[in-house]
Amino acid sequence: MLKRLFDVFFSFLGLIFFSPLLILLTTLIKLDSPGSVFFRQERVGKNGRIFKIYKFRTMEKDAEKKGVHFTTPSTDPRITKIGRFLRKFYIDEIPQLINVLKGEMSLVGPRAEVPEIVTLYNEEQKKVLSVKPGSWFNRKMEFRKEGEIMSSAENLYQTYTQKIMPEKLKLSLKYINEKSLWLDFKLIIKTLFRIISDII
Repeated sequence: MLKRLFDVFFSFLGLIFFSPLLILLTTLIKLDSPGSVFFRQERVGKNGRIFKIYKFRTMEKDAEKKGVHFTTPSTDPRITKIGRFLRKFYIDEIPQLINVLKGEMSLVGPRAEVPEIVTLYNEEQKKVLSVKPGSWFNRKMEFRKEGEIMSSAENLYQTYTQKIMPEKLKLSLKYINEKSLWLDFKLIIKTLFRIISDII
């Protein structure tokens, strides 16, 4: 209950705080390329529940029909000009605060994966489905080079499932074993400071 109150309070404040930026980005995305402002994709949440995650669209229209949908190399030609900036500073993830308000996600938690990837989890890894996925997590610090790693991969599926995915799940399981509101708060602050330092 306390975690839910924490999520609702700070996600609501976040949407208010970012509202001028949201309006600006909506305009820039529409001017940059045709298509919807938001990108919605099926992800697997707590207890295996499927939900639609919200992000700002950073790729060209119908991009999922032209390549993989579980990861995006930093050199992917489907990424738009404004999309490259949004992805670099994780600004594309701000709309996930809507998912948090709806109760589908938490501010902090494991990565919400696509169903195709979740089917590969072993019994131990499936424990990440015991909590809500998060919109903020230390993957933003530990896997900041994922796009670069995937850009040099000869086989995207193999590299992601055998190298990236296991490490992300290891971090997620570590979080679940240590989770607390204080840890959530620290991870949010660390992530914000890292993003701000990148911008500066």
